[in-house]
Amino acid sequence: MTTTLESIPKPGRGRPRSFDPETALAVGQRLFHAAGYDAVGLSVLTAELGITPPSFYAAFGSKAAFFERVLERYAATESALTGILLPGRPPVEALSDLLERAARTYAHDPQRTGCLVLEAARGPSESESAALARAVAQRRRAQVRSFVAKSHPRRAEAVTDYVSAVLSGLSGCAREGMPQARLLKVAKTAAAGLRALLE
Repeated sequence: MTTTLESIPKPGRGRPRSFDPETALAVGQRLFHAAGYDAVGLSVLTAELGITPPSFYAAFGSKAAFFERVLERYAATESALTGILLPGRPPVEALSDLLERAARTYAHDPQRTGCLVLEAARGPSESESAALARAVAQRRRAQVRSFVAKSHPRRAEAVTDYVSAVLSGLSGCAREGMPQARLLKVAKTAAAGLRALLE
């Protein structure tokens, strides 16, 4: 499913009284998720944020640095692992929960389908934005691997690969327009694979 900048719902216009970096990151996340990194130019960003290009550079350094902070924000909020991979929680339960939450999140908003991190990571190898997204994705995979290794050290690598592949597939299908109910069925079915790997 293709989204253009013109089709993204826009917040109320008007310059904010004071510049709030967290609000700016939220706006950037909305824009990048809906249209992709390359489609969101500096002029679009600064217009949406209500600031000038010099102010943007002073606050964030560059568009790429801003995107990196947006990715980190997304990973810490929209697809946070901290509340799922809890110490002592059975891996099958935790990772099944992770897959089902992802299925819900990826199709919750028709303007922002899929995973911002995983979809950005699919870019060309020479793309700076793709490299930034892959770095975030790799850190998240390391979190999953570390969590599984505490109870199933010999299965950690295989389970991490499996979870990563399912998440990537769910994200891609969401971007193609698969509805949430069908994504959830896939996630629930994938949980059986987790049990086979871990039990």
